[in-house]
Amino acid sequence: MAGYVYIITNHKRGTLYIGVTSDLERRIWEHREAIAPGFASKYGCNLLVWYEEHDSIATAIQREKSLKRWYRKWKIELIEGFNPDWRDLYPELW
Repeated sequence: MAGYVYIITNHKRGTLYIGVTSDLERRIWEHREAIAPGFASKYGCNLLVWYEEHDSIATAIQREKSLKRWYRKWKIELIEGFNPDWRDLYPELW
């Protein structure tokens, strides 16, 4: 089963949330609808600005754990290398 690591934010260079899922479209929809209480909904993080697909959920989880240990500066550089304008990528998923 494939896995995805993703970063959502509330605005450009705003609060960052890193997550992992096996169904990226569903999970980002849940963030956008604020279905589950937690960090992302508390800070209004619902804009998908970066994601990465992995062959397995286990690999995605490892990558998520690694990214969470990164400095904020590195995370911003990762996002801007993939999505320099910080546009919301959710509409492009399908």
